[in-house]
Amino acid sequence: MSTPTPSTAPVICIVGARPNYMKVAPIIKAFAAHNPPIPTLLVHTGQHYDPAMKDRLFADLDLPEPDVNLAVGSGSHAVQTAEVMKRFEPVIDQHGARAVLVVGDVNSTLACALVASKRHIPVVHVESGLRSYDRRMPEEINRILTDQLSDVLYTTERSAHDNLAREGIPDERAVFVGNVMIDSLRASLPKAVPATELLAAAGLDAGRIANGYGVVTLHRPSNVDNADTLGPIIDALHDVSQSLPLIVALHPRTRNNLERFGMLDRLGGDGFLILPPQGYLEMLGLMSGARLVLTDSGGIQEETTALGVPCVTIRENTERPITVEQGTNTLVGIAPEAIVAAARTILATGGKAGRIPEYWDGCTAARIAAHLHGWLAERAAAEPQAAKV
Repeated sequence: MSTPTPSTAPVICIVGARPNYMKVAPIIKAFAAHNPPIPTLLVHTGQHYDPAMKDRLFADLDLPEPDVNLAVGSGSHAVQTAEVMKRFEPVIDQHGARAVLVVGDVNSTLACALVASKRHIPVVHVESGLRSYDRRMPEEINRILTDQLSDVLYTTERSAHDNLAREGIPDERAVFVGNVMIDSLRASLPKAVPATELLAAAGLDAGRIANGYGVVTLHRPSNVDNADTLGPIIDALHDVSQSLPLIVALHPRTRNNLERFGMLDRLGGDGFLILPPQGYLEMLGLMSGARLVLTDSGGIQEETTALGVPCVTIRENTERPITVEQGTNTLVGIAPEAIVAAARTILATGGKAGRIPEYWDGCTAARIAAHLHGWLAERAAAEPQAAKV
């Protein structure tokens, strides 16, 4: 079978880890609904490789099964990035590509952008320009390098354009379209699973949350891989749980470390309800009904702002400042007294009201499809002229 020509080849869309699914699902749908449709090829790198979780997320988001699964699995950052590159290049050889669309900041994002760029295939980056300005975070390195390689950079907030400009990226390459994760949130909210159902299914007493509850997610290595950091955070959560029951969706990395440090019993008090990692619809149900959320996740900062639920972010920095400036997010660091004080303020006052940021309206994927179709058409029209010069 011959490789498709650039004009007939698909836009290859990459997913590699859980947050990618929520960003790519509405894009795939918008490309199919565009007139004319934009042909796509969905590639799953397998960077997050739990088959049950992958199948659950694809079903929750009504995302079609991937056309290609690279089945990379786990490894160090270097090994994982290299393995994705090795396995992705033959996909381009077989199917061709009008462009390679990557989202977010995981290793698969950078790896596929590198392969495409070296093959002179346009790189399209969704969620460009976000910066924590903390290069100790692997995701920050992935963001910076992917943006440097990208031909089209779609942004979720206008401040991202200032970040890109400081890094020498021409303004015409960046396009403000809004937050595509909110497309998934708005479409999925009617199907969200209530917290009471989740607790009952897990054999826990749903009556314990009759007067409200909070939600906790912790997974960031800088928070959970060191006992001297994790222990005080757990102690702070215990203090909060004396005033409000906390539902903890316990990440495998966090559970393993709590066991390794001999701290798992600290989550055994009456104020905690422990659940395993949850699917997307389940997490939406938990967050939407919560009085507050305590987290170190990037995506949850955005989702709580969209839901109007107060969020306490247990990190020293955030690459999503709009959630603090306009939304419901409060950045508190990792000091236990700051975590407890922020939670108590929310319980006493209801927390920040916030507002929905510009273009977080559920229509971002359609804006991406419309712009990208026009951009690819202009590029295709210019290629014959360039060949004549």
